[in-house]
Amino acid sequence: MNPLSDAEKVDIRRFCGYPAYGAAPSGMEAWRFFQVYGMLEFRLTNLSASEIAVARRYLGTLLGLELAVPESAANLDTDEASMWTRNKAEVTDRIRLLDEWRRRLCGFLGVPPGPALSGNAPALIV
Repeated sequence: MNPLSDAEKVDIRRFCGYPAYGAAPSGMEAWRFFQVYGMLEFRLTNLSASEIAVARRYLGTLLGLELAVPESAANLDTDEASMWTRNKAEVTDRIRLLDEWRRRLCGFLGVPPGPALSGNAPALIV
């Protein structure tokens, strides 16, 4: 089995809630300064063929769930139409489901959810 592509690694990182990897090992905010980022990178590089197959199945599920969130925006303008009434919590429900699958991927890889998934995202400096 082929190793994970760079694009697959990018998707796994972001689904696990970690910021962009970057192109060069520089800067104090680079992933290389944090042990968990290094562990994630080690795992992504050293997965067995069977583990890569499972990771790719997670990616397929997650990409579908992620795409469904913006598509649900098409129903935001209708509160009730004939017999059909929209689920007012659809977007929230879809995001919750997506995040649950993201956490499952983290569990499979043996890494804690990253800052963007754990609610510990750093504040933006403006």
